[in-house]
Amino acid sequence: MGKINCSDDMLYEKTVASRTVFEGKVFDVEIKDITTPEGNASVREIVKHPGGACILPIDNEGNCYLVKQFRSPFEKVMLEAPAGKLEKGEDPLHCVSREITEETGFTAGKIECVGAVAATPGYCSEIITLFIGTELEYKGGIPDPNEYIATVKMPLTDAVRMADNGEITDAKTLVLLYKAQRRAGI
Repeated sequence: MGKINCSDDMLYEKTVASRTVFEGKVFDVEIKDITTPEGNASVREIVKHPGGACILPIDNEGNCYLVKQFRSPFEKVMLEAPAGKLEKGEDPLHCVSREITEETGFTAGKIECVGAVAATPGYCSEIITLFIGTELEYKGGIPDPNEYIATVKMPLTDAVRMADNGEITDAKTLVLLYKAQRRAGI
């Protein structure tokens, strides 16, 4: 299949009107009336999310630290890198510095930003900034109230294998594992 030549300008939708139909603790929902590039009227339902930050802690022996947590939308426990929702105006680095300690008990002497992901761009505005944390020091964790998690230590190679075989399915964690794998030359 050949490359299709098309300028981005030919793809833009025009927002005609928008209204918030739900305001929640974690996100809001907005309905947008739009005009397509061809001039047709349509509707978009958008989850407005303040964003998040996620960190993969890796120790000097090549172990990473993930957390197990029950995820209600899937009715199961999932294995993920520590992460949190940004508070209004919060810097993602501040967020992951807080979350790594709350969820694993560690602090990271070195925190490197390795990019960001649009979690589900078809309907949600959430952008998750990704970090790798090294030079770990254990301080003891204090999870948020009503947050029940278990920290799991494993070699990065095992976590990547779990990602490859579908045992880890969380998108932000997958991206971080593969970025860490590449950086480690595994």
